[in-house]
Amino acid sequence: MAAQRQYEELARQLSAIGAVKRGLGRGLPHDCPGGSAAVLVLLDRHGAMRMSRLAELLAVDMSVTSRHVAHVAEKEWIRRDPDPADKRSRILSLTPQGRTKLEELNELSIKTLTHYLHDWSDDEVVQLSTLLARLRDSFGDCRAASARLPFEETTRTPA
Repeated sequence: MAAQRQYEELARQLSAIGAVKRGLGRGLPHDCPGGSAAVLVLLDRHGAMRMSRLAELLAVDMSVTSRHVAHVAEKEWIRRDPDPADKRSRILSLTPQGRTKLEELNELSIKTLTHYLHDWSDDEVVQLSTLLARLRDSFGDCRAASARLPFEETTRTPA
């Protein structure tokens, strides 16, 4: 197990990831901000879904999700079809234009990463990708509101 100082350094480095995300965000086209890009990525990765599921995956509230969805729907990158199980709900899915936009976003991400990591070896890029995937897996699906760290004590009293 790593020493305390190694975890402290890791925490510092992870807090600086925001700069990396902002750098990648600067590479996005003006018509597709980060939230819109995230909607497209999640619909591609997880398939058609209700807005409530999308909000859960984005880890944001429904009002924020609704704004992102409205933007990508206006651009015709997604469809909002009635849910056959509940006509009040909508099922969100990518359109062909959305897939095209997603391909454009992927190309831009690759160009941005290539620019910033031009002096990295292939092995270093693979190692970083492997370790980041392992880090994400170690956290599991911590998006759920009820997710608690195993060492956290609950301060709520039962109802």
